[in-house]
Amino acid sequence: MMDRYLYNVWAVLLDLAPWLLLGVLVASALHVFLPPGFIHRHLGRRSVGSVLKAVCLGVPMPLCSCSVIPTALGIRKEGASNGAAMGFMISTPQTGVDSILVSASFLGWPFALFKVAGALVTGIIGGLLSDAVDSNATTPAPAPVAPTAGSQPKLQRMAAYGIDDLLYMIWGWIVFGVLVSALITTAVPQNYFADSAIGSPILASLLALAVSLPLYVCATSSVPIAAALVQLGFPTGAALVFLMAGPATNMATVGAVYRGFGMRILAVYLGVIVVGSVGLSWMFDFVIGDTAVAMHQHATGGWLAPAAAVMLCILFGRFAVCDIRMRWRGADAGNGSVRLEVDGMTCKGCVHTLETQLLTIDGVTSVDTVLESGTVDVSGHDLVLSTVHAGVRAAGFVVRAS
Repeated sequence: MMDRYLYNVWAVLLDLAPWLLLGVLVASALHVFLPPGFIHRHLGRRSVGSVLKAVCLGVPMPLCSCSVIPTALGIRKEGASNGAAMGFMISTPQTGVDSILVSASFLGWPFALFKVAGALVTGIIGGLLSDAVDSNATTPAPAPVAPTAGSQPKLQRMAAYGIDDLLYMIWGWIVFGVLVSALITTAVPQNYFADSAIGSPILASLLALAVSLPLYVCATSSVPIAAALVQLGFPTGAALVFLMAGPATNMATVGAVYRGFGMRILAVYLGVIVVGSVGLSWMFDFVIGDTAVAMHQHATGGWLAPAAAVMLCILFGRFAVCDIRMRWRGADAGNGSVRLEVDGMTCKGCVHTLETQLLTIDGVTSVDTVLESGTVDVSGHDLVLSTVHAGVRAAGFVVRAS
């Protein structure tokens, strides 16, 4: 049993790694070559155009549900309308360049493109409804924009963003997805779901919805799990519900939407995701159906897939060591502390970049960051405030004026 499980883990890695790394490369290129502040400048008006721009810009961005919280709130603080911010928040975590490519690899291009269309539709509807239910809301004055690392070579910036920000942000969930996918394939009999009551599309969709709404899972890591379920007879439309509602929601995003936008927009947010994911899953089954889903075949020849899988394992090992070191060093309390409010952080990768930079400062023993609020507590010995501020700027962020 263990031999078969390890074989399935390696097989999933072979399917996943080349497309995940290609997606990271494309996402890094988008990040580096888009002009600084491009997203913020185009989302300020309360209009259909702003919602469309927000959704179209958000769909290829590789941000998971928790990472999209500070990004959407930051866009809102920059003066974007509620509709633009909510359209971005609904559509972005469902897709991403890496998720699209991995979905196509595991489930075929018709499924992957339908998932993209679903993200676009739900994001646009959610954004327009958000503007409609809160038409009297005022937009805040723009907040400071973090400086960019424009002086660095583009390839270096791409590598830093793709590996240290993007891949580091989701690596734990990718490992989780691979291990769970292999476990399902190993432990569950073939056609189990097709031969049980769960094989009913309606029941399966509702079950997928109940599981995915409170669950935190990123768009890319959820694909191998969904593919394993489909391979064992789980309805493809129900798997689509899992891939849409899972990345788009969790308990953290529900609380953040309520705090940042209010109860009416929270109702829009949840209603659009619930109705949209279930409705689109049934539409997929009716219009496309299981026959269009090309189940992945484990790579057996060539050197590219094994090389990519080995590279991914090496990177994951590096991230694990880094996390262990950060926790170990964070346990060493200092005799002083400084609290800062920092602008510009949008994801776990940003937190990693900032904390790594601050921990290089002499005397700093621990850094505790709250991503959603931008609060950073720096502890250590003989701390110099100006030096800590300089460390924040060196990491590419801005200390918020008090």
